[in-house]
Amino acid sequence: MNCADVEILLADYVDETLRAEEKFALEAHLAGCAACAELARDCAAAVAFMERAAEVQAPPEMVTRILFELTAGPSRAVIKPSLGRRLFGRWLEPVLQPRFAMGMAMTVLSFAMIGRFTQVRQLTPADLDPVKVWTAAEDRVVRWYNRGVKYYDSLRVVYEIQTRLKEWADEQPQAGSPAPVSDTTQSKPAGETK
Repeated sequence: MNCADVEILLADYVDETLRAEEKFALEAHLAGCAACAELARDCAAAVAFMERAAEVQAPPEMVTRILFELTAGPSRAVIKPSLGRRLFGRWLEPVLQPRFAMGMAMTVLSFAMIGRFTQVRQLTPADLDPVKVWTAAEDRVVRWYNRGVKYYDSLRVVYEIQTRLKEWADEQPQAGSPAPVSDTTQSKPAGETK
């Protein structure tokens, strides 16, 4: 047994909870090593001093605060790490931060939009050429604008045609007969009279 092993087993030795063979090996090392023997005496004296102290009962509020701190307070992260930290360790923790995750989501969304504008199914580094991206985006915007103008013009033409037909329909009864035709009289050809 070496000095490092003694330091590990010293607390159990002072508490007298060591197995018989470990206790025998530790005592044999203490007999031959003055530094470890002095450390063992100091530990035994500290434990004896603590045993002489009066037992103090903790106030209930303190126990409640300690329990809250351990279960739901800020210290909970130290005592019981999050699932992500336990599974992936500390090296992956910065990746799991909300701002980093949001940045990654925006990057993926940007590439998806670039792919959509350039009408490319699978992006390659050549597709990310700024001139090519700008040209494709500009072409698409011009196409959308032209479609909008054509739709608006088509609506205007239809509106003008409907307006002209209504005007003609309103002008026809005034030119054909001086009085408007009522529902009770039957309409006759223009040449016939009563």
